[in-house]
Amino acid sequence: MTGKIRITIAVLAAAFITSGCVSTGTFEKMQAGKNEEISTLQQNMAALEKQKVAAEQDNAALKQQNASYGQQNTSIQEQVGFLEQQKAALLAASQQRQHQYDALVKDLSKEVEKGQLQVRQYRDMLTVDLAEKIFFDSGRATLKAGGKEVLKKVGEALKGYQDKIIRVVGYTDNVPVSKPLQDKYPTNWELSVARATNVVRFLQDVGVPPERLVASGRGEYDPVASNDTPEGRQKNRRIEIMLIDQSLENEMSKPAN
Repeated sequence: MTGKIRITIAVLAAAFITSGCVSTGTFEKMQAGKNEEISTLQQNMAALEKQKVAAEQDNAALKQQNASYGQQNTSIQEQVGFLEQQKAALLAASQQRQHQYDALVKDLSKEVEKGQLQVRQYRDMLTVDLAEKIFFDSGRATLKAGGKEVLKKVGEALKGYQDKIIRVVGYTDNVPVSKPLQDKYPTNWELSVARATNVVRFLQDVGVPPERLVASGRGEYDPVASNDTPEGRQKNRRIEIMLIDQSLENEMSKPAN
């Protein structure tokens, strides 16, 4: 009886031990599976962390780019505003020049109708062209009485343009100065300058401030018509009175670098 009990206990013990070994293997497999899942999760977390860092870098870059775009937009708006101001200033200047031209033509309308002078507008300048035959005898620089009357009217009209420099330029045709007059005017250079100077002095006498007056001569070297015909030579013998903006005159007077 005692022997049977011992055998039964041994069998039960063996069964228990055998049962215990199977549970341990299953646990180890489960533990290995969990470890693999944990490793996969850790890898996924690392990948997500990289994506997060990349996203943060992209976001920072976008913010920087957006700030740059904002600065560019501000700069563009400032440039547009500056261009609009320039446009408005140019329009105002153009309107002012047109008003000055219309006023000058109106003041000298009778002389224009008689053909004694011509008023022209060219860019930033107004020009009064005086016909030489009304103001000077051939080869002479002394103002004629009839020319003085017209020039006085011109001087009165020019007084109102206080922001203008008045440049008086003398021109001739290409016919040489006659021999009897060559002692006084060796060439057409001297004759053209003398005529311009006399016009300037007369304008000063009628009240145009002398600091706004400039006299110069171009002789025969800036014709407006052919010197091959009497009509062309007559057009080339002229006096131009140019009204130039003070700022433009200052720019023209600057020495070249």
